[in-house]
Amino acid sequence: MKLAQDILPELLAPAGSIEVFEAAVDAGADAIYIGAPNFNARNLAHHFSVAEVASMIDFGHANGVKVYLAANSLVRQDELAEVCDMLAMCDALKPDALIVQDLGLYQIGREHFPDLEFHASTLMLAHNHYGVRQLAKMGFPRVVLARELTLPEIRRACREEAEIEVFVHGALCFAYSGLCLFSSYLGGRSGLRGRCVQPCRRLYSHEDVPGSSRSRKEKGYDFSMNDLSGIEMVPDLVDAGVASLKIEGRMRSIHYVASVVKAYRLALDNLDDFAAVLPECKALIAQSMGRTPTGGYFAGANPEDALAPQQSGNIGTLLGRVGKHDGGWAEVKLKDDVEVGDRLRVHQERSGERVSLTLKKMKDRNGLVAKGLKGWKVTLDFGDRELNPGDVVYKVDVKGRRVKAKFIRPADFEYVEDTLREDNRSTLIYKQLGLKTIPRRSKKKKKGRGGDDAYVPPIWLRSDNWQVVNLAREIRPEKVALALDRETLSHVFREKKGVRSMTRVLVWSLPPVILEDDLDFYTKALQALIELGFYQFQIGHLSQIVMLREIHKGIKLPRQKRLVLFGGYTLNILNSMALVALQKNGVMQTAVSIETDLDNLKLLAHNRGTSRIGMEVYGHPPLFTSRLQSSHLQPGKVLTSPRGEDLVLAVRGGQTVAYSPDPFSLFGQIHELSKMGIDFMGVDISGEKLKRRDLLALVGKVQKSSKGKRRADENSFNFRLGLK
Repeated sequence: MKLAQDILPELLAPAGSIEVFEAAVDAGADAIYIGAPNFNARNLAHHFSVAEVASMIDFGHANGVKVYLAANSLVRQDELAEVCDMLAMCDALKPDALIVQDLGLYQIGREHFPDLEFHASTLMLAHNHYGVRQLAKMGFPRVVLARELTLPEIRRACREEAEIEVFVHGALCFAYSGLCLFSSYLGGRSGLRGRCVQPCRRLYSHEDVPGSSRSRKEKGYDFSMNDLSGIEMVPDLVDAGVASLKIEGRMRSIHYVASVVKAYRLALDNLDDFAAVLPECKALIAQSMGRTPTGGYFAGANPEDALAPQQSGNIGTLLGRVGKHDGGWAEVKLKDDVEVGDRLRVHQERSGERVSLTLKKMKDRNGLVAKGLKGWKVTLDFGDRELNPGDVVYKVDVKGRRVKAKFIRPADFEYVEDTLREDNRSTLIYKQLGLKTIPRRSKKKKKGRGGDDAYVPPIWLRSDNWQVVNLAREIRPEKVALALDRETLSHVFREKKGVRSMTRVLVWSLPPVILEDDLDFYTKALQALIELGFYQFQIGHLSQIVMLREIHKGIKLPRQKRLVLFGGYTLNILNSMALVALQKNGVMQTAVSIETDLDNLKLLAHNRGTSRIGMEVYGHPPLFTSRLQSSHLQPGKVLTSPRGEDLVLAVRGGQTVAYSPDPFSLFGQIHELSKMGIDFMGVDISGEKLKRRDLLALVGKVQKSSKGKRRADENSFNFRLGLK
């Protein structure tokens, strides 16, 4: 086939250890990405030392392989000094680029480390061409697209000014990356900070007909995704102009990475004879011990084979289920061969948790054996791992393939850490940031902003219901943030005369995801609203900055007002340097990430400078947002996890979302928000059909809560428990 570009895309491999790094180089990777110490979205994986990072960069460059450091975790305010240290380390080690998500980390890096190149992580959720355009304007030469995009959407993104990197193989998340609060909400371990405990892989129970007397209890892994395998799409992605094909898997084995890299290397090197080598490519992938493969979203927006609700979603080869067990030993009837020294993973059916171990002992009916064959009933030594009958056992790596590194020698680079320790550049840069610590609390009571008595932050009322606009005239919030959709827009044109008086109060709120096919509606709607005199918009994603500015610039009105852009909490702001980055892009006021805890918010508020910041105090935030829609994911369905956590499914803006039936509430924390001088409080009643008296009662609760009485029954998310 004739391709759109003469230069082949880069083949980018993951490495979670030195041994895997060597294997990826040997298998033919053009570039490898590893985790930057402490600030990467696989924080549950092994942390590399400075000497290990230096040795891998040296080995990679000596073999003509680029090395990228993934520093794609959200950053708390109290971690900014560590960010400066990490960036100084990277500047000294000279990786080929840093992959980042956090706007504060990006801001410090761009301003103080100009020699570093930054790539926009998939966690920045570039899901349309405006997203790529905005990130390119911010100085990102490469953008990693969201995993949910189809081939035509990828083609459109490739026409922008930045290089495009696309995931072609590995794990798929049910949720859009960058919009998942699932793990954080159910235990404070943020997926956006690399600590995801994967609640989407748990077993959920539900009634197939909720509320019916004849309903039947069912169980399933409702959100468990198969593994992406885009090997068949390689020629199309090359033809589209993709610059880098990325393999996911920094926590995967040597065997997995080597097999998958070899498969894609073979495909890229034989595009002129692709059909002939495709069977061999697939055979290599089949050896990798991954999950069941799916083509993902490349071929369409709702892939039928992406979900596997009947399976736990574990990687590896199924060995069998736990039978009788005693003292750490458990019977398993083998569905595949296993050998002492193999790496195993146990999926605990009751809790949904998974534990890994290396098999050290195994017995058959005659005593200890070194190997068990398919069909045998053996007893395996699981040590002190918690087991229950029915738990599923997988083989995730084999003894003979786990080897030690041969060429990379971190010991030769231990001097690098000593050299960095003697260099105080990062300390000087941190001081230049001018950040403050929390001041001692004054014994004197103050009045006004930041004091104990008089100041109560004004309310921002968020809704997707036009009727709230009419009720707002009575409630008098500072702003009404109304979701822009076809229904709310239709009310504007039915009530043109009445709405013109609302231009100072009404803020049009944009969703965090506007896919390529929906851009036509939103661009026309925004143009019409600006022409009517509306000028205030709350963005849910960075892409909407450039989209709104281009629309505004194209309208010629005699008295056109300047745009006023506000940021929604889906921008994931956790530190003051991220506020600086937003200001430089014209966003002077934003809601802080809903994941924040009290300590972080205090420190952030104290360092916000000229930015105005707000905090959501009530709502049903989506725990995840997914493009996927499936027949078993019916709106209104209530699912319960093994831990008793309830989730309700809904469809909002064409996306599948899940939320907790219990609202998130900081009513009992408003007194503390007042003391730290938060500029506004978000009360989100989206999805709720409240009558006038209910809405008045809700707003009354907010106002009464300013007196400092904490409620014991409220779900305050991480605010009190802490964000990890």
